[in-house]
Amino acid sequence: MRDLKKNQKTTKRVRGNRLKRRKKPLDWRKLLHRTLRIGVTLFSAVLLVVGGFFVTQLLLASDLFRVERVEVQGNDRLSKGQVVALSDLEIGINTFNLDIGLIGRKIEENPWVESARVQRIFPRQIMINIEERQPVAIVNLGYLYYLDKQGEIFKVLDATDSLDYPIVTGFNYAKAQAHNAEYAQQLKQAVKLLADLSQRKLFSLEQVSEIHFEANGGLSLFTLAGGVKIKLGQTDYKRKLNRLERIYAQLQPKLQMLDYIDLNVDEKVIVRIERPKQMAKS
Repeated sequence: MRDLKKNQKTTKRVRGNRLKRRKKPLDWRKLLHRTLRIGVTLFSAVLLVVGGFFVTQLLLASDLFRVERVEVQGNDRLSKGQVVALSDLEIGINTFNLDIGLIGRKIEENPWVESARVQRIFPRQIMINIEERQPVAIVNLGYLYYLDKQGEIFKVLDATDSLDYPIVTGFNYAKAQAHNAEYAQQLKQAVKLLADLSQRKLFSLEQVSEIHFEANGGLSLFTLAGGVKIKLGQTDYKRKLNRLERIYAQLQPKLQMLDYIDLNVDEKVIVRIERPKQMAKS
């Protein structure tokens, strides 16, 4: 049997040999310093918040930051007065009371404005930078609308607007208004075609009166002289126009006699000569 008494003696001896830890006395001076530092920090933070509040109130009430001048940049079609009227800015208002983002959105409500950026120029000036839309064509959707260089229909024409742009026809009003994806892509193709024509010299944008969207999804041009239809199809407009330019100098004097020009056959230019009415009846 185990000697339980012997084990008990050994246990007591081990316990007696353990070191007793002494509790250190509190360092009241260190604790006081820490408490004071925390108190000073909190008090300073409160002073900053309160001071900032009062400084803000003083700035809002000060005449130093009242708007005295509004400048407008980037405007061409819209006058400075029109832009300022769109912004609803009033001379004398404190610049800190202005919602810069809201002012920009108000200006962008005008169909001629693509984007507007408003800045504070301290202490008393507001700067408005706008980017106006650039029409490249007129779209006939029952009413006439301007088409911009991004392919966006953005404004119905009124009596003061210029008609000196190529006209785009064949688009459906309901689908265009619903932002139909196919129509949106075709409008972008028309704009791309117009941009290409504007860079050409032999057959240029000045010689085009109309771009027509065909029922099959292709595009056609009509010449300003003679109203001759030029069939371009759905793709490779640049290559097809290059082919046309190679013989356009020969065709140009005969435009009044032509019915259409077809560029949809590879490496060929098909020209149909319109027959006189007397021959058509015989």
